[in-house]
Amino acid sequence: MAQKLVIALGGNALQTKNSAPTAEAQLEVVKSTCEHIAEISNLGYEIAIVHGNGPQVGRMVLAFEAAKDVVPPMPFDVCGAMSQGYIGYHIQQALKYAINKRGNNYPVVTIATQVIVEKDDPAFKNPTKPIGPFYTEEEAKKIADEKGYTMKEDAGRGWRRVVPSPLPRKIVEIDSVRKLWDTTVVVTCGGGGIPVIENADGTLEGVAAVIDKDYAAELLAEQVDADILMILTEVEKVAINFGKPNQEDLSHLSLADATKYVNEGHFAAGSMLPKVQAAMKFVRANPDKKAVITSLDKAISALAGQTGTVITFA
Repeated sequence: MAQKLVIALGGNALQTKNSAPTAEAQLEVVKSTCEHIAEISNLGYEIAIVHGNGPQVGRMVLAFEAAKDVVPPMPFDVCGAMSQGYIGYHIQQALKYAINKRGNNYPVVTIATQVIVEKDDPAFKNPTKPIGPFYTEEEAKKIADEKGYTMKEDAGRGWRRVVPSPLPRKIVEIDSVRKLWDTTVVVTCGGGGIPVIENADGTLEGVAAVIDKDYAAELLAEQVDADILMILTEVEKVAINFGKPNQEDLSHLSLADATKYVNEGHFAAGSMLPKVQAAMKFVRANPDKKAVITSLDKAISALAGQTGTVITFA
């Protein structure tokens, strides 16, 4: 019986440091990414894909702000939905080609996915999720003064705007994902999902936030009863003392060890922390299953147990 695999794609799977921030350049990166995903699918795994959208949705907001005298700016949640559409389109196009090239023929579809968050989530009072481009400290302070944005340093890579990142509570379109699962590769919860709150009358209302895609992928993995949650990022393994002379790469993390390292502050809030915490949540809810954190180019080797960081209950 095929194993169910939910893959969370990091930003480097859509845009590399050396590529231009254009749709054309993104498509070229996605084509390379989809070769890896198609190869995983070819091994017999049943796959769903969750992707981030931090840089893309940030640029959309900037573009609308720059053009505000010509066209009305779109609300933040609408920008999130737009990013789901165009990133999903690129993945559909590239992955379908890569799948067909390997002699397989099954569809790839993107679902515009709403994810319910709680109106009183404390994240709305403490923005932490980086979006948009990187800035120098001087540039960031100027933007904060001019626009009132919250700007924070992002894991040694520069300064970025941060927005609220509430926890995902419910995937609105989960029934559709389940119905498609057996026949289709589904791209869902893009950018963590379009964040919405549920009103007392049952209506949904979009809010200005970005849900962390790793937490959304974890919720999806639970709700489709996945065997493995795989979080792909820029590094091959999770490390403690990252960037220091005593850095230690980890091949395995038990839930107890992961908890210890989180409490000791080894993982950056805007970088590795949500990945580790999402993996911990998955194995806590599914003690007989595992999560894997590794780089895109090592994904197949990690699934074979040859590299990456495997997180298990014990």
